[in-house]
Amino acid sequence: MDTPATLTFSKLACSKGGRLLFKDVDCTLAAGHWLYIAGANGVGKTSLLRMVCGLAPVEAGQILWNHTPIGAQHDSYRQDLCYLGHLNALQESMSVQENLMFTSALGGIALDVQKAKSVLERFGLRGRSQQLVRHLSQGQKRRVALSRLALSTARLWVLDEPYVAMDEAGIQMLSDLIATHLDHGGLAVLTSHQRVPVGTHTAQLLELKAP
Repeated sequence: MDTPATLTFSKLACSKGGRLLFKDVDCTLAAGHWLYIAGANGVGKTSLLRMVCGLAPVEAGQILWNHTPIGAQHDSYRQDLCYLGHLNALQESMSVQENLMFTSALGGIALDVQKAKSVLERFGLRGRSQQLVRHLSQGQKRRVALSRLALSTARLWVLDEPYVAMDEAGIQMLSDLIATHLDHGGLAVLTSHQRVPVGTHTAQLLELKAP
């Protein structure tokens, strides 16, 4: 990683169905740090993540990546971004290995079979590479989805409820992976109903509240 990255929210606001969810949200996240977005259900946590990823318009205020609005740097920002939503976004009719190789290809990563198997084993999916995703448990599906992170070269990880359906071992594995990402100068933004430690990195808290 070259120049340390920064993510900035400036006077952000969001509404849904004519109802204002939040306003005047300001925050700066520096390289090597992670942001924990908290708040009651329906306050706009997922909406904020979608705005950060460019999947929803910024209604008021700005989101800056390296001091430049994200809308002014579509391609370069997309290369710096890895988003995993609340849903796993897996093809149920494809095998575990096919899913990982397909999503890697979409991200510009040429993944060979051996590397795919190695990553899946790391995520506790040894012997399941040829199994159809539809036959996996919810926890196993989540592990397949999260295995993409081990291959990501993006500097900014945006994770919506990443610990959902994970057992204790899976939670620890994911926390260790995020910690390693931060150790190498990455940034992470996440929501979670579980307050999970991420190595020695203290969370930067952003609590959304209705106006």
